[in-house]
Amino acid sequence: MKPAPGRAIGVALLGCGTVGGEVVRLLTQQAGELEARVGAPVRLAGIAVRRPHRHPDVPQDLLTTEASELVTRDDVDVVVEVIGGIEPARSLLLAALRAGRGVVTANKELLAEQGADLFAAADASGADLYFEAAVAGAIPLLRPLRESLAGDRISRITGIVNGTTNYILSAMDASGAGYAETLQEASQLGYAEADPSADVDGYDAASKAAILASLAFHTRVTSADVHREGIAELNATDVAAARQLGRTVKLLAICERISEPDGSGGVTESVSARVYPAMIPLSHPLAGVSGAYNAVYVEADAAGALMFYGQGAGGAPTASAVLGDLVAVARNRVAGGHGPRESAYAELPVRTMGETPTSYHVSLDVTDRPGVLAQVAQVFAEHGVSISVVRQAEHADEDDMAIRRPRGASLVIVTHIASDAALRSTVDKVAGLDAVREVVSVMRVEGEVS
Repeated sequence: MKPAPGRAIGVALLGCGTVGGEVVRLLTQQAGELEARVGAPVRLAGIAVRRPHRHPDVPQDLLTTEASELVTRDDVDVVVEVIGGIEPARSLLLAALRAGRGVVTANKELLAEQGADLFAAADASGADLYFEAAVAGAIPLLRPLRESLAGDRISRITGIVNGTTNYILSAMDASGAGYAETLQEASQLGYAEADPSADVDGYDAASKAAILASLAFHTRVTSADVHREGIAELNATDVAAARQLGRTVKLLAICERISEPDGSGGVTESVSARVYPAMIPLSHPLAGVSGAYNAVYVEADAAGALMFYGQGAGGAPTASAVLGDLVAVARNRVAGGHGPRESAYAELPVRTMGETPTSYHVSLDVTDRPGVLAQVAQVFAEHGVSISVVRQAEHADEDDMAIRRPRGASLVIVTHIASDAALRSTVDKVAGLDAVREVVSVMRVEGEVS
């Protein structure tokens, strides 16, 4: 509904933590500029919090604990949600959308799991639903995917979308330290939460991958569709092995459109969305992204390769993205229109990880004797997996001498692309060979720039 001429755009803010506090600050400090950009004053109508006494720096007359009443008040045009989680955010935003209020949210978890319900409510009422801050903080990413590249065909998105894990992996690569001590350092510096599991186990990146895949491929992808692996099993040896191959290790969110012949002259298409640590070549644009920064590499048919880089988290960067969405929704409100709707016409099937083509780096500890490499290579051949690189080095350790067992050797194999299921079964079979003392590590290899 278009507001009366001269009336302010009323904003309801749900949550006033790190990000919410920055939103309040920017709305206050930039009030004049926002009015000029929107074409009408933009004013806070209320701020819903659970404990008003914890927010002494916020105008007390704006604070309320009645969030459900605030989101549908007559003086509210736009609801900004920065509380996170599924409930009560889901119920509050659905109520706002059904009442015709525009919504701006930074809630990646909610969008990845319940996005379909939110989009349906927005479509039914003609309300706006914007969420740039849900992925990669201040980096303008979702709107380019949703609008600027809407006429193009995106084939692949490869992203570093979690600053905590990127800081840890960058520090491990630079110092040679192990995972546990680097995580402790990240916690002490404030890069990791007290409970870092959402970051280091890949849940945060998986939610973002679901959102990116949904936008890029016009297909509803939920967090349950995303294959997820974290970085907790990585060690300094894995990172050093990558360096020896001219690579580095990153936790990647990969969203890919896979096209294959259907056997009758046509092509079948599907979508893969996955999160896992992988080796990428140092020549890849993402390899140089260090510290807590985020970056996303987009490959499209007409536009070619595009790189989006910047701060992916933090109060001020995230609030910047929220304010950008707020201005867009407020402008639509003043003009009496609305922004782009959900594009879900493709509805491509989502592949399981086992069906997804990828490549492996396999490190083996084997007995140093003639014919071992041939045995291992035979297993790969039997499973239809082609070998790209083989490196073998003799080693002897105290355990070998103490138990009088044959001298060992390190065998490193990098494969060509094959289905993940074929690669996994190959490694399982190799692990059972008498000559293989241990499968030291298995890591996927990604990032060959086309």
